Amino acid sequence: MSGAVNATNPGSLSLWKRYGLSENTVRGITIGGLTGAIEICITFPTEYVKTQLQLDERSAQPKYKGPIDCVKQTVRGHGFFGLYRGLSVLLYGSIPKSGARFGTFEYLKGRAADENGNLSPVKRLLCGLGAVTPMETIKVKLIHDQTLEKPKYRGFAHGVSTIVRTEGLKGIYQGLSATIMKQGSNQAIRFFVMETLKDWYRGGDNTKPIAKPLVGLMGAVAGAASVYGNTPVDVVKTRMQGLDRHKYKNTLDCALQIWRKEGFFAFYKGTVPRLSRVCLDVAITFMIYDSIIEALNKYWKKA
Repeated sequence: MSGAVNATNPGSLSLWKRYGLSENTVRGITIGGLTGAIEICITFPTEYVKTQLQLDERSAQPKYKGPIDCVKQTVRGHGFFGLYRGLSVLLYGSIPKSGARFGTFEYLKGRAADENGNLSPVKRLLCGLGAVTPMETIKVKLIHDQTLEKPKYRGFAHGVSTIVRTEGLKGIYQGLSATIMKQGSNQAIRFFVMETLKDWYRGGDNTKPIAKPLVGLMGAVAGAASVYGNTPVDVVKTRMQGLDRHKYKNTLDCALQIWRKEGFFAFYKGTVPRLSRVCLDVAITFMIYDSIIEALNKYWKKA
């Protein structure tokens, strides 16, 4: 606990400054990590269902009829907490990922903002694109493994060690290009839409407060925009990281095979559960982040 206190202690900020990190960047890393942990615990079941649907390739008899059927089958076979299988993987990844994401955005925003703390539309997009982070492959493999009659991974540590032992380090970097495209476009779209909506509401006055329900609504809109903007990339990424990845030569070949064998709408598999997860995810994330910032401002005054 003392480590957490020291991380947010104004007296220790000089240590961070030695490495070229501003106070806003440190705050972004600290609060972003806490925000990521809370958010993923709330929204993981929708991520689980989305991944299952994207891995369920079209055939004469697909395993799931839709999101609700996926939930029913999972609960029937593994109980309610079956919807949380693979949570530890995402939790281990979400804390540093969210911390890095918000910290990077705050750092870039601090460099690009004008004297009033505002960003131009192009700079918003570029700062969002820069806020990107391999836990995705491990998450997909562990969730996919749990659908098999005899799962081979006993947990996070065993799963990672097995993947590395049998496939080498490249095994946890499968689908890297698709992941970069997915995460990059995700953050570019979300931060761009969020900052644009905030700027529109404030009318250029960066000090004007925004009510938390409105922040949540803006976050939901930003999340929805990212879902419709990059779900095709997400589907390709998931296939490239699944246990059947050997069927594809590379990311482009994966996309072409999906197009030829399953058609255009296969690129939007899992959209409904992903939409529900991401809208809730982004709304909660920005609300929690802003709330923690405000609470912390009472004790952590800017120098």
